[in-house]
Amino acid sequence: MKEKIIKVETRDGTMEVFVTAPEEGGPHPVVILFQDSIGIREELYDMCRRIGTVGYFVAMPNLYYRTDGIDDVYIDPDKIHEPGPEKTRLWEMIKSVNNDMVVADTEALLGALAKEPDAAPQPYGQVGYCMSGQFVYANAGRLPDAFAATMSVYGSGHITKFPQSPHLTTGRITGEIEFACAEDDHWAPLKQVEQLRQILSDAGVKHRVDIYPGVIHGFAFPGRAVYDKPAAERHWERMFSLFERTLKAPRAR
Repeated sequence: MKEKIIKVETRDGTMEVFVTAPEEGGPHPVVILFQDSIGIREELYDMCRRIGTVGYFVAMPNLYYRTDGIDDVYIDPDKIHEPGPEKTRLWEMIKSVNNDMVVADTEALLGALAKEPDAAPQPYGQVGYCMSGQFVYANAGRLPDAFAATMSVYGSGHITKFPQSPHLTTGRITGEIEFACAEDDHWAPLKQVEQLRQILSDAGVKHRVDIYPGVIHGFAFPGRAVYDKPAAERHWERMFSLFERTLKAPRAR
């Protein structure tokens, strides 16, 4: 695999982006992986590599670049449940980014990826975990020409009272969108998941909403205590199937 860090100029500064791609056979369809709330770490690099090894150019931007570099953003998940500096820092980081910012960051990233020789042209795929579930949902509706495939994995903030809530642009989505939801998730309770399902159906969007039984928020991360291997492997199966039919099959015709 090829790996490097690229720097993308945005309206707010310089955003570092980890990219990885197969050594041979390019250019490859592009998948953008958006981080969860605790930040960039080796666990996420490995997840990018897993996607890359099946034939994709994968990019993972540091969404916290406004405050910290890509090597400085990790927050210890074992220290965020009790009052203290790590919990305080976590919420400061989460509040430093929102849907409008990420859509603008994504537009800048799209311009940079268009210049990468190993990256095939749009449309792209995207996957977001935890807080980034709302970001990929927003991207799908506000940058519909850019994304043929979107997956939100135990995402939060899909339906809010705020004017930038991603559900408000559901009707603009032209690609496929999938949601992998934990059965036990206080950030996305089942009642809200059913609301989401109805919104997608009413908008006529091609979608899939899966509830993963018996697991809680964070189940796909192997480095977390809540990791559930069968559920994690199921999400990989769903993801690869989505990207295969939307990003690879159309290019072969």
